[in-house]
Amino acid sequence: MPNVTIHIPAGQMPSDERLAELSGDCVELCSRVLEAALKNVHVIFVEVRHGHGHPVFAEVQYRVETFRTPAVMDQFMEALENAIVRCTGLTARIRCFGHAASNIHARN
Repeated sequence: MPNVTIHIPAGQMPSDERLAELSGDCVELCSRVLEAALKNVHVIFVEVRHGHGHPVFAEVQYRVETFRTPAVMDQFMEALENAIVRCTGLTARIRCFGHAASNIHARN
């Protein structure tokens, strides 16, 4: 963890190069701002059929840690928002969900 999933409408999906840039930004933010180990960062892009609301939806699942304060999460979300706009030209709705380590059961 963290897992970053970014849902983008199929007709507005950026080029592979822009997605690679956005993926790199997400990895950098997770490792620098959230202090996650590189091996624990997972980024995926999901092509969707847009229904209503902001054109992009970003969901971040992360492990709760004492150093991931509300101020740190605000900094992370602001930087993520800027990266998404820069790489896609679209506004994102961003939601972050923290999970206690005792509630996470994972493999790979």
